[in-house]
Amino acid sequence: MNEKKLKNIVEHVYQEGFDGMIIKEVNNIGYISNYFPTALTFCLLKEEPVIYTTIMDLELAESTSNIEVESFKSLKDLKEILKKEGYEKIAIEKTLDVETYHKVSGECELVISDLLEKERMIKTSDEIAKIKKATDIAHKSLTEMVSAIKTKELSELKIVYMLGQLLRDNGATGESFDTIVASASSTSLPHSTPSNNIVDYPILVDWGAKYQGYCSDTTRTIVYSEKEEEIFNIVFEAYNKTIKAIKPGMKFCELDKVARDIISEYGYGENFIHSTGHSLGLDIHEEPRVSKNDNTILEKDMVITIEPGIYLKGEFGVRIEDTVHITNKGEVIGNLNPIL
Repeated sequence: MNEKKLKNIVEHVYQEGFDGMIIKEVNNIGYISNYFPTALTFCLLKEEPVIYTTIMDLELAESTSNIEVESFKSLKDLKEILKKEGYEKIAIEKTLDVETYHKVSGECELVISDLLEKERMIKTSDEIAKIKKATDIAHKSLTEMVSAIKTKELSELKIVYMLGQLLRDNGATGESFDTIVASASSTSLPHSTPSNNIVDYPILVDWGAKYQGYCSDTTRTIVYSEKEEEIFNIVFEAYNKTIKAIKPGMKFCELDKVARDIISEYGYGENFIHSTGHSLGLDIHEEPRVSKNDNTILEKDMVITIEPGIYLKGEFGVRIEDTVHITNKGEVIGNLNPIL
C-alpha cells in the first residue's frame, strides 16, 4: 500500500468520528502494512499508525511492515495504551472476537465499522495484477492435469492432491481455499467434500491459487450425458449473459437477477441455490456479493466472481465460474475455456 492510500484510510477514520481504529484481522493488517501476522497482533490506526505484536512475531513484523512496529506482552498493554491516549471512541472490525472486545473495552466506546471492507472493495492496479497472476497459475495447473482427470481412474482426493502440487510447482504459495473435486451425484452439493471415490461424470472442480496473498477462484464442470449437457448449456447461457450485462453503476442485486431470471425461465430457479458471485482479493470471499439482497453499486476496479449453477438433488449439479475485473464492462480474468 502506498502512503497516499494509507493516509486516505486514516482520514476516513477521523471523518466517521473516531479517534482511531483497532485492527486485528490478519488480512486487514496485511492490507495496510504489508505485514501478515502469524501471532497475536494489533494495529492502532491513527495519524501515526502503530502495529503491536508479540516477541514471537517481532522480527517478521520489523522486516516487512511499512508501519511503525512495537512489542507488547498482553491485551492489558493495549488497554493501557487506549487509556493513556485518552481515546473516547474507537472503531473496531465486525470480526473482533468477544474475548478481546471485553478485555480492551471500558476505557472508551468501541464501535463496529466496515471502513476497511469498503476501502478493500476497489482494487489497485497492483492488486489486480496479483489476482491475474494467481488466476494464470490456477488455470495453467488445471490444464496440465485435465487429460489425467478424464482418462485415469483417479479418486476425488487424488485429484485434489495432484492439483495442489501443480499449483505450488507453478508459483502459488497454496490454495485460495479447500479445493472442491466432486463427481457423479456428489456434484449436486455446491460445497461437496472430496472423497476416495473414483471420479465419474460429471466432474466438478472448484479451485484457486494464492499469489503474494491474493486469491483466484474458478469452477469448471466436465459433462458427458445428454441431460448433463442440457443443464450445462443453461448454466453457460446464464454465465455469458450475466458477464455481458456487467457495467459500472448497476446494483449487485440487479446483476444477480440477470443470472437468476435466465435459469428460472428454463424451470430451474429453485435449483439455483446460492448467490451469483462474490468479491475477492486477499480473502476468497469479500464484500460486496452478487446476491439478490445486496444493493451495492458496481464500480470500476472491483473484482468479482460470476458463478451460476443448477443442482439436481440426488442426480448431479453444474457450476461455471470465472473471476471478472470491472472496467467499463466485465472483463474475464484468464482465458481458460469454460468447456473442458
